[in-house]
Amino acid sequence: METVSILVDVQNVYYTTRQAYGRNFDYNAFWRHATNNRRVINAVAYAIDKADEKQRHFQNILRAIGFEVKLKPFIQRSDGSAKGDWDVGITLDAMEYSASSDTIVLVSGDGDFALLANRMRTKHNTSVEVYGVDSLTAASLIDSANKFIPIESGLLLK
Repeated sequence: METVSILVDVQNVYYTTRQAYGRNFDYNAFWRHATNNRRVINAVAYAIDKADEKQRHFQNILRAIGFEVKLKPFIQRSDGSAKGDWDVGITLDAMEYSASSDTIVLVSGDGDFALLANRMRTKHNTSVEVYGVDSLTAASLIDSANKFIPIESGLLLK
């Protein structure tokens, strides 16, 4: 059976699905789609922790689905800007997991991951699938994946 590791850039998928469709990503539908006839080796949702009750509830839902939830604190800078991305953490985990997985599923539209996708494919001969909102996913990331799956109505909450 094919092995898969799943890495979800929670902030990216939240903002892109809201911007493109005004709807939220359906993690249950995604899980069924991405894991069909596959053995899950790793499944990680990378999120920012603002420590509120609604967010804790969401994180518990992700855990119940099967995700490990990795959290980074939300940092509000004095100039009003905010910081809190997981690019380096996702990259480190992806490189580690690609050594023991047939396929890496990356949920993000961030073009910074194009180099990562290329490296996993060439260094470990790992297949890379990217799920992202078509109009908001970097062309370089789409081009670097073995397969691009657009997030459309079937992967969105009603």
